[in-house]
Amino acid sequence: MFVIKDLSKSFGDSRILKNIHLTIKPNHTTVIIGPSGSGKTTLLRCINLLEIPNSGTLDLNGDKLSFNGERVSKKDILTLRKKTGMVFQGFNLFPHKTALGNIIEGPITVLKQPKDEAIKEAIKLLKKIGLEDKKDSYPHQLSGGQQQRIAIARALSMKPDILLFDEPTSALDPELEIEVLSLIKELSEENYTIVIVTHKMSFAKEVSDTIIFIDKGEIIEQGTYEELNESPNARIRQFLNAFN
Repeated sequence: MFVIKDLSKSFGDSRILKNIHLTIKPNHTTVIIGPSGSGKTTLLRCINLLEIPNSGTLDLNGDKLSFNGERVSKKDILTLRKKTGMVFQGFNLFPHKTALGNIIEGPITVLKQPKDEAIKEAIKLLKKIGLEDKKDSYPHQLSGGQQQRIAIARALSMKPDILLFDEPTSALDPELEIEVLSLIKELSEENYTIVIVTHKMSFAKEVSDTIIFIDKGEIIEQGTYEELNESPNARIRQFLNAFN
C-alpha cells in the first residue's frame, strides 16, 4: 500500500501541489488526469523523489518519509526510490549503451545483482516486450516505440513495488503509441501496481481501476471512470469527453 498524506510542493512562490491525500492500492492501476499545469507530473516526480516535497509524508509498504523543509538523506531517498520504477515521456535511455546494457545497468549498480544474473533477467524482459532480437541495438537504432518498451523493461528490471508512467506515449506517433499502450495494458492485467499520467481518456477508461482528477494542484475527485463520467462536477465530465 502506498499512502500519501498532506503532500505539498512549491517552486519559488508557485504552489504546485496542495495538501495531496492519496492511497494507491496494490495490484491496481491508478490513472491521474487533469489539465496541463495541474501538477500531475510533479506528483509523480514527488512519489519517485525526483522532486522533494516541501511537506507531507510518503509511506510505501512501511518505508515512510516525512518532509518538513529539512534536507532528506540520500540513503532515505534511495531506499524509497528503489521501490519505484519511473518511465518518462522522453525514454531517457543511455545513448552509449545497448538495449541490454540499459536494462542491466540498474540491477547491477543499484541492486548489486551479479552481472550474469542481471543479463538472464534482462533477456526474459526483452522476450516479454517482444524485443529479444534488439538486445544489441543502441537507442538511435530503435524506433520511438521500441525505445519506450526498452525503458519499460528497464523499470521492470528493478522489480519495483510500483510503476510510474508519465505520459508514456506523448512523444510517439499514433502507430507506435499503440504498441506501448498494449504493453502497459498487459502489465495492468498482470496485477502490477501502476500509476500513470495520461491524456488518452479511452486508454484511461480501459486500464484504470481508479482515476484521479487533479486541477490547480488539488485532487478534485477520484473514482472509477464511470463514476467520474457521472460526476456532478461539469468540469470533470467536460474534460473526459473532450479527450476521448
